Amino acid sequence: MKTQLSDRTVNFEKIIIGSILILSGLILIYLSINGPFYLNTIKYKTSLSAISQIKGQDIINLFLIAPLLITGGLSHILNKSISKYLIILTPVYLMYYGLSMGIGMEWGSENYSGDSEKLTFHFLFLIISGLVTMMYSYSLFKPAGKVEFNKKHLFIYSVIFVIFILLFSSMWLKEVFLVMSSNYPASYGQNPVLFWVIRYLDLGFTIPLGFLSVYLLWTRPDTAFPIQLLFYGFFMTTVTAVCSMGFLMYLDNAPDFSFGGLLVFLSLAVIVFTGFVFIMKVYLKSNYKT
Repeated sequence: MKTQLSDRTVNFEKIIIGSILILSGLILIYLSINGPFYLNTIKYKTSLSAISQIKGQDIINLFLIAPLLITGGLSHILNKSISKYLIILTPVYLMYYGLSMGIGMEWGSENYSGDSEKLTFHFLFLIISGLVTMMYSYSLFKPAGKVEFNKKHLFIYSVIFVIFILLFSSMWLKEVFLVMSSNYPASYGQNPVLFWVIRYLDLGFTIPLGFLSVYLLWTRPDTAFPIQLLFYGFFMTTVTAVCSMGFLMYLDNAPDFSFGGLLVFLSLAVIVFTGFVFIMKVYLKSNYKT
């Protein structure tokens, strides 16, 4: 009876998680199609530069994130082994996206108009979806065998990754210090709320996750595989979205566009994707199973 009850619980969870993922993907499709990228029926209360960034993110949501969510949800309901890898790639991205879009509009400004507050429950669902699937996805992975990285290769990767994380940090910290000294950068003048939301999320969340992922590769390689997948899923999806935002800002002649900033994120994207391939080869070779 206990085994039967356990099987029922497992199947129930698969249906619930799969359905949540599919619905999250459909919500992203809805937001992307109705956003400034295509129909432009959703009006975001923010600057034209930020609208360019939203358009870039809509493209990634429509053609990358939503397919990952829907495919992950369907494959999980159908009990496909690949589903766990798809599920664990998107949770942190969903929370970051929901928070930045839900909080980051210029709500108190009279210079902009918008109605995205009507989408409150859409963004809340994405945040909750990310939280639930993050907690669930970690349980899908169980370690087997000892994981051994080539120390030389790991050292080279770690140094390069940390250097670019520090460079990324310095970009945001420089702007924070400018604001603290009342020498406001262009990005702050146009979008003060979004400015602080992104800086708090990146400096307090994204960047520490980057350092933590490197630390765990050195100290807990045997048990860190699902955590690494969670981190790299967030890094890869987010840096892809940020690069897309940069290109759209360039095409729209956004006043706060910077070639230097775009180059940093493009370089970081190469490092992140290379690092993902590097750790996947090691872990799969070490027979990491579910």
